[in-house]
Amino acid sequence: MSDIEALKKELPPFEIFDLIPQYAAAGQIDPEKIDLLKWAGVYPQRPQEDGFLMMRVKVPTAELSAQTMRVVAGIAEDYGRGLLDVTDRQAFQFHWLRIENIPAILTRLETVGLHTRGACGDTVRAVIASPLAGLDARERIDVRPIAAAMEGTLSGNKDFEDLPRKFKISLTATPELEGIHHINDIGFLAHEVNGEVGFDVWVGGGLGAVAHLAKRLGVFIKPEQVVEVGRAIAGAYRDHGYRVNRKKSRLKYLIKDLGPEKFRELVENDYLGYKMQDGPAAPVARFGGSDVLGINPQKDGLNYVVLSTTVGRINPDKARALAGLSEKYGKGVLRTTAFQNMMIPHVRTEDLGALVAELETLDLAPKATLRGTTIACTGTQFCRLALTETKARVAGMIDLLEPLHSDLDVPLTINLTGCSNACTRYQVADLGFMGAQRTHKDGDQDVIEEVYNVHLAGSLGQAERLGAKLKGSVPAERLTEYTDKVISEFKANKQPGESFVEYADRVGQERFLPDTVLGQNVKPAAREQVLA
Repeated sequence: MSDIEALKKELPPFEIFDLIPQYAAAGQIDPEKIDLLKWAGVYPQRPQEDGFLMMRVKVPTAELSAQTMRVVAGIAEDYGRGLLDVTDRQAFQFHWLRIENIPAILTRLETVGLHTRGACGDTVRAVIASPLAGLDARERIDVRPIAAAMEGTLSGNKDFEDLPRKFKISLTATPELEGIHHINDIGFLAHEVNGEVGFDVWVGGGLGAVAHLAKRLGVFIKPEQVVEVGRAIAGAYRDHGYRVNRKKSRLKYLIKDLGPEKFRELVENDYLGYKMQDGPAAPVARFGGSDVLGINPQKDGLNYVVLSTTVGRINPDKARALAGLSEKYGKGVLRTTAFQNMMIPHVRTEDLGALVAELETLDLAPKATLRGTTIACTGTQFCRLALTETKARVAGMIDLLEPLHSDLDVPLTINLTGCSNACTRYQVADLGFMGAQRTHKDGDQDVIEEVYNVHLAGSLGQAERLGAKLKGSVPAERLTEYTDKVISEFKANKQPGESFVEYADRVGQERFLPDTVLGQNVKPAAREQVLA
């Protein structure tokens, strides 16, 4: 039994909430219990010895009020040095917190209906709901009530506080636009069969060092069955998932060994008590982010405006400004998206110009360009596992490249993570960069440099595949140069409307090898100056 498994048996994880006031009063955390703080959404941040913490906050159904946004901004300002991140699971993340502040922060969050229970840890994480729910005319059903019921039933439930590892759920009713189900433990996709709306169910998705795309259970369930099916699958994982080796404990390993057919039988026979209806697959997504970026019409004649944050990072002033804009031009609500972006829905067509002008003054304009389709994890600035710096590096890269490639006629996704854990899903992007370190000799000294492995042309929809890991790596100081050259060559040689996945398949992987793209004669500093 691993240390964390033993700790979970010693103290039921959600009881950590009862200990937080004691830790806050003492100004220190019991080092033997510190890992259980994850169940309260709290981690030590790097460097751990300094005692600062990060906190992740769930946003149920990805929707929040303007007042909630102001409270979140106030917490970041008062306790987190003005730093606020939107994550790729539609949550908020604070940094620079102290244990003494956590009780007050939790109280503030409770006043606006937010919580951190199960935001991290071996339990049901935030339930992802489509940011288009209730808005887009193409959706089959508004999944927000189902997502809220799922969150209320599974997330934070003591029945599921001790799972083998983390457990992620997503719901969407526009499957042809969003392919996020491929990388969740359970993905529910609403579609229509013979005039009836129901859900296709996928299981066992997960990335990390060993990535698996989800498999279909082959069922078509009614909307009223979704929560009980989700509960049954989570229960089967709790009781049958692997616990000896944490690196092989996610649901994807159980699905790999049993297969989706036998796993379905287990769920039906031992947890549901009935056989689910067989059904066809939902439509395949042509996923690239284009339909969930920029300005889009709603089915009620209004519009939703997705604004690009630049790798999810905003500040309290911008957060409060967004709250005000949502009240001025919308209905006082905002949403978060899985691309680390935010949305203002319910905007009248005649107000779009004025809203966009005000967003541009905040550097948060709606852009269906690289800024809107590029995501990055926390990186070495705060994460104890990261090997490379991420957010500042990628933000600088986008600042340079976006003006050069604003004429790109198809979406291109760039996902960058600071280690192999895939917090920003590098294996399923057009260009996926995984942070690593390389050692070389400089005289008698070992010099460690940051590099990025390249995963090429992964796809959550169109090709439904993991990206191919290319031979070689890109030095961190040449990341902008590499990305620029790849995009430039793509634009120059692509066919009209051709996606990056299609182009990469047509021309072959060799064209994108780091040594091929960068060559041996270009000095990194000179190229960076040209781009600047």
